[in-house]
Amino acid sequence: MSGKGNYESISQQHGMGPARSVEGYIIFVTNVHEEAGEEELQEVFSEFGEIKNIHLNLDRRTCFVKGYALIEYHTLKEAKKAIEEMDGQEFMEQILSVDWAFLKGAITSKASERRR
Repeated sequence: MSGKGNYESISQQHGMGPARSVEGYIIFVTNVHEEAGEEELQEVFSEFGEIKNIHLNLDRRTCFVKGYALIEYHTLKEAKKAIEEMDGQEFMEQILSVDWAFLKGAITSKASERRR
């Protein structure tokens, strides 16, 4: 065995691009209807691949969704397809905004510049 694996690569300019989590790639969905549930999101977003995790934050006072969701896919290809297909689409009478939850190399702070 040569020791080389078959890994996904991300073409990046200047080190920027989606950051991989422990299990996959996380997308950030905003303008989610307050009465949406995990089941509805699972049904719509599972068209693009296997969903590893869905996280919906609820408002403690009203018990309604706060308006955003984090959805984790196993592969970059699945997450990218979900972003391309669902960004700007209507879901429960609201237009969704879908993008990467985490980017690497996108933001530098003064503290990180001092460490260099």
